[in-house]
Amino acid sequence: HLVESGGGLVQTGGSLRLSCAASGSFASIKGMGWYRQAPGKQRELVATIASGGSINYAGSFGVRFTISRDNAKNTVFLQMNALNVEDTAVYYCNALGQLVPTGPVYAYWGQGTQVTVSS
Repeated sequence: HLVESGGGLVQTGGSLRLSCAASGSFASIKGMGWYRQAPGKQRELVATIASGGSINYAGSFGVRFTISRDNAKNTVFLQMNALNVEDTAVYYCNALGQLVPTGPVYAYWGQGTQVTVSS
């Protein structure tokens, strides 16, 4: 239901922009967000954005990262600047959505996109 793109290899100090497009199978999407999981670590929240535009960044991610959303295209973006080696991780897109208008809201995950920052 979610397809991520934009990951890759970048040098320290570089930038990447991740995209996550939700398929047309959703009747509605509530919040969308980004998580990441570094090798040997637990998955952690990076940022979320509600359908109305409210944004929440975990910790200090908001200093270098910017989350945005195109509701018309059901797409969420993550602009990452001043990347460092500690940002190396698999980045996962998350969406809270309904497949039918009156159905339950479930959390859906993308397959993940690898971001590798070299020193």
